Amino acid sequence: MLEVKNLRVSFDDSDEVVHGIDFEIGETEIVGIIGESGSGKSVTALSCIGLLKDNATCTGEIIFKGKDLNKLSDEERRAYKGTEITQIFQEPLTSLNPVLTIWHQLEEPLILHRKNMSPADRKKRVLQAMQQVGLNDPEELLDCYPHELSGGMRQRVMIAIGIICHPSLMIADEPTTALDVNLQDQILALLKRISRDHHMSIMFISHNMSIVRNFCDRVYVMHKGNIVETGTPDEIFFDPKEDYTKKLIGSIPNGKLREDSLKGDEKTILKVEDFSVFYKQQKKRFYEKTVLKEVVKKVSFELHEGEMAGLVGRSGCGKSTLSLGLLGLHKITKGSVFFEHDGKKTNMLDRHADKHGVMQMVFQDPYGSLNPKKKIGWILAEPLRMKGELKTSAERKQRVHEVLQEVGLDLSYSRRYPSDLSGGQRQRVCIAVALIQGARLIIADEPVSALDVTVQKQILELILDIQRRTGIAVLFISHDMNIVRQMCHRIFHMTDGKLNELTPEEVSDDIHKK
Repeated sequence: MLEVKNLRVSFDDSDEVVHGIDFEIGETEIVGIIGESGSGKSVTALSCIGLLKDNATCTGEIIFKGKDLNKLSDEERRAYKGTEITQIFQEPLTSLNPVLTIWHQLEEPLILHRKNMSPADRKKRVLQAMQQVGLNDPEELLDCYPHELSGGMRQRVMIAIGIICHPSLMIADEPTTALDVNLQDQILALLKRISRDHHMSIMFISHNMSIVRNFCDRVYVMHKGNIVETGTPDEIFFDPKEDYTKKLIGSIPNGKLREDSLKGDEKTILKVEDFSVFYKQQKKRFYEKTVLKEVVKKVSFELHEGEMAGLVGRSGCGKSTLSLGLLGLHKITKGSVFFEHDGKKTNMLDRHADKHGVMQMVFQDPYGSLNPKKKIGWILAEPLRMKGELKTSAERKQRVHEVLQEVGLDLSYSRRYPSDLSGGQRQRVCIAVALIQGARLIIADEPVSALDVTVQKQILELILDIQRRTGIAVLFISHDMNIVRQMCHRIFHMTDGKLNELTPEEVSDDIHKK
């Protein structure tokens, strides 16, 4: 299906980032590509589909069904995009158009590439694709915008766009990052079935080693723009030959990362009672009454100083909505959320209360969380300027230096832009933003899902180290049950907006699926 020979990629005539690699993908074959961030995986994928930036130079042969795509003009190559070759990107929120409804974005490939289809047939195919990827009640979602969906639902929409024209080759760049384990299994089974039934090949890029091992037919290992090893999943994961492959496999978390346990006399830092969050349902007619939908349903729990509590559940169950509600970022709520520290009691739902620094959030997408036009030093100093505690720029600069050191970065990073940093470095900066105001509770929403296993381990160990040194509490939201079991003292399981508590020993992937 695809044969790549001597592929070389460079940007702005600088040093090469991909160094003459060769690989191939057979018909209906699923080939995995693994490696650390910056190894060249995504650049290789973008080269194959022809989506590199204008400042990129790509040489070598990219032979798709016997035709060298590198020799085609842009117009000729465009005919392959979306029909014969399609790509699913890692960050659905930045890949989907924020001003178009889900219906328009799913219909667009059919309008461009299936011009003979009637409007009725297009709608039928759109609904079919949405059902294939596990989107329930697709009719209700057609008029929604991307920001109205959960991360997992947005990823499913991206996958639906990818399969809607029945392509011959799908390039899947971290397609299951935002999905829970149950939905991961559904999506992977779907892709496998489509691969078999429609003779579709898949180039599968992922940081999740377990998925690659169980899903792929062959695996390529990339390091610094080179393919260092290839083989079957069993050969790569159980009998690796190269030192780099052994290091990569050895970074997979196994065994408990934390050894300490709660003493039982820790002070309560957050108390939540009968807390509910509501959304306004979209009106279909102007004169209809506004209807409120209860997304988080009378949740009650407590967090203690120095505790790390896990929050797990399927995509769309209300985890992120709960976390934003706890921070007072939702308008329509009911119940009580009180934060207690140093004898002070703060009502997080009171819009006039002084909530600066008491609770902070680390988001899933570090690049989307940071202002791309500002340097890291400005981003970190801005909360200090707003709070007004440190009056002089010298004092703020000293505090920025201190917090950068806390997260393992030196002062030189304050002069860089977010685009100059790797994924792991950006996530460290996001943790620094949360710490710089002296937060006593951090809500970490999928903080390592977009990172490779080696960087994941570094960030997880950093969070544990900060918690040991400062005694802060952490609410850790994740779909990775293995990480949650290793990191957390207690685990909350969310189902359809309701919460129940599990111990780490009770948690398993099977329980999560149920």
